[in-house]
Amino acid sequence: VSSYLGLADEKSLLLQAYDDSDEKLKLFQKQYEKELCKVQDFIDRNSADEAHRMEALLETVDAAGFNKKRKEHRERMLQRKSQSVLGSITERLETLMFKQAPHSESIDQSKRSTSSIPHLEYSVSMDFDDPENVLGDRMGNRTYSGATAENDQERLDLVRKSDSIRRAITDNYRTAKLLHNYCIMNYTGFIKIAKKFDKTFPTHKGMFKGKNCDDGRQAELLASRMEKIYAKWFCDGNVKEAQAQLLSKRGDGLMMDWTQLRLGYRLGMCSILALWVAWDCVWGQLALNEVSIGGRTAFPVFRGVFGLLSWHWFWGFAVYVWNRFRINYIYLFEFDPRNISSAIEIFNDAVDETLVFLSLMLLYYKADAGDMPLWIAPRVYPLILVGYALRCLFSPWKTRKHLWKTIREAIAAPLIQPTFFHVYVGDVFTSMVKVFQDLLWTGCWLVSGDFLVATHSKHQHGHDVHVWTSTFWYKSVAIPLVCCFPLFVRFNQCLRKYMDTRKAMPNLANALKYAMSQCVTLFGAFHPLYLMHNRRDQYNITMNDEETLVISDQSKFGFFQVFWMGLFISSSLYSYWWDVFMDWGLGRRNYGGLGPRLMFPRKSYYYAVMAADLVLRFMWVLTLLPPQSGAKFELPAYLSAISMVVELFRRTIWSFFRLENEHRQNTNGYRRVNVVPLHFNTDHKRNYNERRWVGWKVLVEIAIVSAVVIGISALSVIVAQRASQRAQLSQPSPDL
Repeated sequence: VSSYLGLADEKSLLLQAYDDSDEKLKLFQKQYEKELCKVQDFIDRNSADEAHRMEALLETVDAAGFNKKRKEHRERMLQRKSQSVLGSITERLETLMFKQAPHSESIDQSKRSTSSIPHLEYSVSMDFDDPENVLGDRMGNRTYSGATAENDQERLDLVRKSDSIRRAITDNYRTAKLLHNYCIMNYTGFIKIAKKFDKTFPTHKGMFKGKNCDDGRQAELLASRMEKIYAKWFCDGNVKEAQAQLLSKRGDGLMMDWTQLRLGYRLGMCSILALWVAWDCVWGQLALNEVSIGGRTAFPVFRGVFGLLSWHWFWGFAVYVWNRFRINYIYLFEFDPRNISSAIEIFNDAVDETLVFLSLMLLYYKADAGDMPLWIAPRVYPLILVGYALRCLFSPWKTRKHLWKTIREAIAAPLIQPTFFHVYVGDVFTSMVKVFQDLLWTGCWLVSGDFLVATHSKHQHGHDVHVWTSTFWYKSVAIPLVCCFPLFVRFNQCLRKYMDTRKAMPNLANALKYAMSQCVTLFGAFHPLYLMHNRRDQYNITMNDEETLVISDQSKFGFFQVFWMGLFISSSLYSYWWDVFMDWGLGRRNYGGLGPRLMFPRKSYYYAVMAADLVLRFMWVLTLLPPQSGAKFELPAYLSAISMVVELFRRTIWSFFRLENEHRQNTNGYRRVNVVPLHFNTDHKRNYNERRWVGWKVLVEIAIVSAVVIGISALSVIVAQRASQRAQLSQPSPDL
């Protein structure tokens, strides 16, 4: 370098390079400290969060009296075991005495147990951690002294709380372990960066000495504390056994698997199919002035199944949000933790159902429009869809059984005391009125035999297509019953809750809400315009191009329209007030219009949902109106599918804050205790015998599906070219 110092140009360049190196060094130091601060902030925030969760869990356990109940249960179990051992020894001695004195009548044989050893084994094996053994005596026709139904229910509650606490500690422990690994990796990384810097810039050696992130000791201490607590509560103080149960294992859900890849590429397939359906069945045909999918005969079948499918997606979204923000829906709904599905499992099932739905819908439309060879009649595809929907509703029966049992009990509300899940199912039913209408249409379509008639034929062999849609029993009986039935179920649940608690507020006030909604529905069903729909010539009523009633003399019906609109607005506003103040526990002035102990991180979520619910509540009341009711505020028929999905989405958002409020406080006395024993939930289920998807199976499936998609795409291109050729041949020649 000294050889160039005599040259002015080179010297200036060296000085400039030296100045640039100082700037780069300062920039590197600034970036280093910025990244270090970011990592340390993340570690501190998550460490404090984990410590807070653990303290909250301990407070919840103490408030629920779990340790006291567990200790009492242990003492009862030990007493039973000692009595069983003493009884078995006494019985063996009596048996020996009976063998030695066979003619003695001193022993009453009727008092001897026929199977003392199995009873002893059963008593010893029974433990409060095993849900199967809680009611095992009754299931296996075995009895033990002092057992009552109340004790059985008490032990069953203890089992559920024990399982919830076990999963909560497991979730926190594994999160602490992940945080510990994160600390170690970043600590090692910053040390290596500092050493590399010292070697590269020896003049600035030691600049980053002592500047490093946490080495993970706090996370390790927190994990050790959880191990000791878990060992004390569930492993009789054995820390090694506690570590073996708490650490993640293969198939636990914490390990990286291929389910996300499987879900991802299937979501991609659904997106492509959805775009294809939207282009060919809607926008493409509307541009060509042809009938879209909404004008096809079997469209209500697809629309009804689409409503059920949409709710399946929304349920998976709700489970994800509840798990994400630690809302214990498992405990609130009294689910069996062994038979629940995680959010990703629900999404996997929903994406498979969506693929089948979109494929059948596209095939039906293509076959009905004549764009593909009629190897299969178009009417077969809706039938396949109905069969597939029934299969999904009942299979797998292990998980669907509880749902159908709950539906049966919810319908029988006046006879059965409603639980919180019964009420939730009833509320969901009130949002599925449009879905139930399409399902009713599908049932009539199948029973009447209209599915056997060609799509574009209104008459075939003397059979009128869809003539039942204009009959009295369908328009004035079946449709109003379908619209009012969910409201009637919730109305009965409120009355039954009032009978059980004798509390007028909120039970009778909630019943009034559903009574007003029923009035809106009944007024729409028996409105003069609705009843005179088939007799419009006598009342000077015509239909315009949009199939809307047009009345020449409005004086006869103006009062009905004004009264109906006032009832509609009143019911919507009252339902909105009930959502915000009663169901969500918001609108409190002392908390800025919100409520105490919020579980969602941002207040903007609550304000946004409160504003959106005001609009969507009016949409909900619109879904209760029968079709062609004659109301001025009735939505057009082509928007029914959109309004149906919007209402299901509103119900999903409503469920987020409804369960949050129920988690924070026992709103209507559905639980015997006000505290929820679990603030945290995990999707990691320790079912190690279950076979999981492995990588090569997923790759083979991707290869097969890709080949099928390529084949279908090539076939669609060929069909489209032939259709365009036929269109060109059908056009008259300009020479002629």
